Amino acid sequence: MSGPAAPVLLAGQWRQSQDGSGANGAHAFQADDPDSGEAFGTAYPISGERDLETAIASACAVVDELAAADPAAIVDFLERYADAIEANRESLAALAQRETGLPVSPRFLGAEIPRTCGQLRLAAEAARSHAWTLPTIDTRNGLRAWLAPLGKPVLVLGPGNFPFAFNAISGSDFASALVARTPVIAKAHPGHPGTSEQLARLAHEALVASGLPAASVQMLYQLPEALGLRAAGDARIGAVAFTGSRAAGVALKRAADAAGVLFYGELSSINPVLMLPGALAARAETLAQELLSSCTLGAGQFCTNPGLVLVPEGNDGDVFVDTARRGFAEAPEGLLLSRGGQRHLRAAVEALIAAGATPLAGGGVASGGGFRCRPVLLSVDGERFLAAADALQREAFGPVTLLVRVRDPAQMDAIIRTLEGQLTGTIYLAEDGSDADLWRQLAPPLRAKVGRLIANRMPTGVAVSAAMNHGGPWPSASHPGFSSVGMPGAIRRFAALHSYDQVPDALLPAPLRNRNPGRVPRLVDGSWTDRDLEMPE
Repeated sequence: MSGPAAPVLLAGQWRQSQDGSGANGAHAFQADDPDSGEAFGTAYPISGERDLETAIASACAVVDELAAADPAAIVDFLERYADAIEANRESLAALAQRETGLPVSPRFLGAEIPRTCGQLRLAAEAARSHAWTLPTIDTRNGLRAWLAPLGKPVLVLGPGNFPFAFNAISGSDFASALVARTPVIAKAHPGHPGTSEQLARLAHEALVASGLPAASVQMLYQLPEALGLRAAGDARIGAVAFTGSRAAGVALKRAADAAGVLFYGELSSINPVLMLPGALAARAETLAQELLSSCTLGAGQFCTNPGLVLVPEGNDGDVFVDTARRGFAEAPEGLLLSRGGQRHLRAAVEALIAAGATPLAGGGVASGGGFRCRPVLLSVDGERFLAAADALQREAFGPVTLLVRVRDPAQMDAIIRTLEGQLTGTIYLAEDGSDADLWRQLAPPLRAKVGRLIANRMPTGVAVSAAMNHGGPWPSASHPGFSSVGMPGAIRRFAALHSYDQVPDALLPAPLRNRNPGRVPRLVDGSWTDRDLEMPE
């Protein structure tokens, strides 16, 4: 590396880092090309204490102004930003492909960029409708309450596997915090710094055009680990939103908890899949192909990858396993996002084998260069899984699945009860109703372990919907009551409950006053209505 590093977005403007010049490689980094494994392109600064202090102080300075902003300005910003991403989708997709190895089409142009823009527009609609605020009025006791801006900035740390839909500068956490009229300090993922820079430039332009405070959105590319923990534990921060590894999430949560900072994390999940006998009898080979497709999609780098599959012993289960084994053995190599991801995946597979899993297909050294891997299928019997449940439910972030051959429904039930909290749990059952009794037996214990219970579909897809739960019990996520996907629910993570007791009508926030010209749905004395209140003089 030579020359100055790319500027950071701080205090409402693009400026050179106060800590990371990038000259001769000092305090800077480059993106890696997963296909070749070589660093390329622009140098990006690794920010230090001065950049971080500027970001936090600048965000705090605009908290009150942003909280008082007209929601129409938030709507304008989000819609302008979505339009700008769409207008630049070709160049953004090409850059993201170089940085992540994920395909331009159909992944970026056909799925992730449209999803990101749609999510921003859904956030805009939530800002327009006030749906996230839940205005509540108790006329008998003279009490009124709603969800209001948190009053402190939000630190967003995005993952490497979704450079658009979950990016710290464009994803659901980002949009949710802005709808809650809370300043965002985005910490980009080092796996796609160029994509993040271009998104941040579009966001900044849209922000300025909307008239919102320019320091409402800031972005740093990278922080040293210790400084990242210090940021999460800074009491001036209202909340931390994180998507990433379990180890990093646990460390960040510990730092945030010590300072009383809210922590919303999505950390780790192996997403168990239960194959019931009737389903296997009807379509064992088809289900094995579904598993292969889901596990190898995007080289398995999804937090909803099906990493654990419970398969009954017997002929139908044997057909499923043999079909899956052949499919994994013939599957092409996958391209992982990073060198670190490749290293961690190899270590996870080795740990599963050491705990008693038997390799059925894949593994070994990939033939190409870069960050390639071969899909891996492992197997273990139910008794061995129960004897080493903690070790055998380790997440392997990549195209890896562990099959567990279960003796009977009682053993399947016992295995479910050993599982940690998960984002999803799936049950495949027969269409003729022959598995209904088993569903009734096994769904309740699985339901208690997962955020989203799925029938007859692999868990990989996550729809952007108000009814979606992309969260779950610990350690899949940090709070079972919130989802990082789906408006307006995701917005409420960055809100504070404000209650008003006997406050005169003219002094209340507009959605809590007697007159309701915006027709905001409100819970009035236990019933939802958008009407004005007829109050006695």
